[in-house]
Amino acid sequence: MNDAPPAAAGLDDSAAHILVVDDDRRLRTLLQSYLRRQGHRVTSAASAAAARSAHRGLQFDLIVLDVMMPGESGIEFARWFRAHSSTPILMLTARVEAADRVAGLEAGVDDYLAKPFEPRELALRIASILRRTKAPLAESSAKTVRFGPFAFHRERMELRRGEEIVRLTERERDILAALAAAEGRAVAREALAGNSDAGQDRSVDVLVNRLRRKIEDDPANPRHLQTARGAGYRLALEA
Repeated sequence: MNDAPPAAAGLDDSAAHILVVDDDRRLRTLLQSYLRRQGHRVTSAASAAAARSAHRGLQFDLIVLDVMMPGESGIEFARWFRAHSSTPILMLTARVEAADRVAGLEAGVDDYLAKPFEPRELALRIASILRRTKAPLAESSAKTVRFGPFAFHRERMELRRGEEIVRLTERERDILAALAAAEGRAVAREALAGNSDAGQDRSVDVLVNRLRRKIEDDPANPRHLQTARGAGYRLALEA
């Protein structure tokens, strides 16, 4: 059951709608109140089952998801959710080990924030994710880049294979956009990590592997998203 109505009084439908999923009622209430004061619409759920129910009836711009929940964990829910939606997921975790962050990224999470955290940091992470999700790119004059049977429209942040849209997560779009902007040149892992510390562990490699599973016939021998040894990764574009 959801703890809150989908929207706060005084907010219009253009405000970002955030789903907070955490079994800690006190933290849910605090996050709900704080995020509403930041101008967001907020729905909260106490479990993965409740989050599924909310997802069936509502559209969200972002999910804030706790990793440690009784029954179905946040990582298990993220894996299920990612098969149905590309909505960004920000995971809250008390686990700070690289292996746990990698497990979340492999499940389709876009970013993570370790507990305990400052509410302001959460607000900044959310604002960054929403800004990257909605903002067009303007660095290159080429609006569309092509590789193999794929076309990536840089302003719409949209990947197509022929007429079919390929579903990407927010972080996958970020990485593909950065590679497309480089116009065939190598991009360092640290640059692909963006604002996170993902460049310090396997996280970028996990995200690249996720992308390869979507665009390569043989992800183990990639033709399009190539490893540039000692330099990072490059996207082999058509002339």
